Amino acid sequence: MKSIWIKRVGLALLAVAVVAGFGWALRTRPALVDLAEVTAAPMRVTVREEGMTRVRDVYTVSAPIAGHLTRTVVNEGDLVRANNTVVAAIHPLDPPLIDRRAEAELLASRDAARAGVGVAEIDLQRAQSALKLAEDELARTIKLFGSGFVSESALQRLTNEVDLQKAAVDAAKAVIGLRNAELANAEARLLQPDPADPTGESCCVNLLAPIDGNVLSVMARSEQAVTAGAKIAEIGNVHDLEIAVDLLSSDAVRIAPGTKAEISDWGGDHALHARVRRVDPAAFTKVSALGIEEQRVTVVLDLEDTDVRLGHGYRVFVEMTVWECVRCIQVPIGALFRNGDRWNVFVVDGGRAKQTEIGIGHMNDDTAEVLTGLKPGASVVVHPSDTLVDDGLVERRDRSPMPGKTVEWVPLCRPDRHARRGARMRRNCSGSDQSLAAILHSPGPDASKKKAEAVHCQQTIQECSRDASVRLHRAIRIGSDCSSSIDLVTPPKMRSRNREWP
Repeated sequence: MKSIWIKRVGLALLAVAVVAGFGWALRTRPALVDLAEVTAAPMRVTVREEGMTRVRDVYTVSAPIAGHLTRTVVNEGDLVRANNTVVAAIHPLDPPLIDRRAEAELLASRDAARAGVGVAEIDLQRAQSALKLAEDELARTIKLFGSGFVSESALQRLTNEVDLQKAAVDAAKAVIGLRNAELANAEARLLQPDPADPTGESCCVNLLAPIDGNVLSVMARSEQAVTAGAKIAEIGNVHDLEIAVDLLSSDAVRIAPGTKAEISDWGGDHALHARVRRVDPAAFTKVSALGIEEQRVTVVLDLEDTDVRLGHGYRVFVEMTVWECVRCIQVPIGALFRNGDRWNVFVVDGGRAKQTEIGIGHMNDDTAEVLTGLKPGASVVVHPSDTLVDDGLVERRDRSPMPGKTVEWVPLCRPDRHARRGARMRRNCSGSDQSLAAILHSPGPDASKKKAEAVHCQQTIQECSRDASVRLHRAIRIGSDCSSSIDLVTPPKMRSRNREWP
């Protein structure tokens, strides 16, 4: 009897254990999620774009006349003084070479000019003889006029005749000068250039530096013939720099003169400060590296602090502040998702994720301004999966794997995730020489793969990541499907990548 009860108790315990096992297996397990805290802190919305430094006022030294330019005596970087430093000199052009036919024509012109001189000398002799005759006739008439044998009108007529003959003599002398000049011209046209003439007496124009500064570039370095207006060199003050940035027209409308900006990735170890001086009123069309036509607007900034290592035409990255607040409620942009035309987040309270509708204002690459629906200190789910439901059980994911373990990093199909990815691509693949050198010289058996990846990153991601935040920011606002945006903004080699956890 006792053994029967023992068997029954054992079977009952076994049944309870089986039911408990099934209950444990079928229990609702909490979903593993990444959490972030809603904070109240300063926030900035910026526009980041690649720019270029340039000298504020560039002076071009050009040839004022056509001539023979001597070899330029200055090089790039040389210091010059205004109205003192000779950049180059212009000599007269050499006369053209004379062939036999042209020589015969010139000799004939010279002989004709000599004959003309002879004719002019004969005319002068004729005029001088007529003048002498008129003067003798006038002298006799004056004697007769004193005796009363000649009238006053006859005396006056002879006086006028003498004056006319004097004028004829002067005219004949002038004609001789003209004929001599024509003869000299004909003889000069027969002269040939003398390349062995070492004197600089024929130099007529010295090109002087217009300002104090440095030579930026030399366009005509060797000795050559130049036309009037030909560019020879550019001169400017490398200590008076400005920055020109070509922004998308949709970003340029948010920029105004006086906007603050930071200059980064210029090669130094600290950021420089600048301020917008001018936004050009006209845009231009530019084709991006992805083959997309974009309307760009040039924005000019003044540097508030500079560095002597910066020069003319250096590449920099400009981050302009379009909006900022001292203290505002912020939520990570990866926690946002669309529910119809409204923004929602999953707020974790008591181990359950509650879907909450919120109102947002400004957005940047990392966070969004919260207007309504959240308070500082709340925990929200970052990158919620499609399986997460309202009031579902959640548990914080442990993001600390075993040391040395490689974790597969697969981005979720969320527009906000790709916006963050675009920002990360832009930071990691901004074309920095130091970053590229670190990738190329990193140890490991996959060095060739890293090198190819770095080169691809330098060539394509710079332009791609610059467009990623703009395109995906627009995609998030209109609630479009991110699956159509991945191919537009993410290179194939960057869609999935293994990342070593530190």
